[in-house]
Amino acid sequence: VQLQAYGGGLVQAGGSLRLSCAVSGRTFSSTVTGWFRQAPGKEREFVATIRWSGGNTYYADSAKGRFTISRNNGKNTVALQMNSLKPEDTASYYCAARGYTLAPMSNMSSQYDYWGQGTQVTVSS
Repeated sequence: VQLQAYGGGLVQAGGSLRLSCAVSGRTFSSTVTGWFRQAPGKEREFVATIRWSGGNTYYADSAKGRFTISRNNGKNTVALQMNSLKPEDTASYYCAARGYTLAPMSNMSSQYDYWGQGTQVTVSS
């Protein structure tokens, strides 16, 4: 199983970015994929997660109303649309997937089995 995150970059405060995560090596129609982020000197924190089957979503409070997670089952990709970005959103963003069928959504990084490399998001003030 491989996950590849891309789409990061440098943006001014108030701007938008769209991150994508390509999942390969396995059919994830019945499990959960999420986004986490980690800023220098800080612990990795949950951003959002989505269930591939049904499209149920769950967001961190910091992401509600500004970020939208979505999936494209046919292309095996998960996207994170980020609007109204703030300097405090600056971090490396990681996509991750839970490893078993019908896994519940979770905001705990320890419950995700597969991880992609990070993509850097920098928001300037």
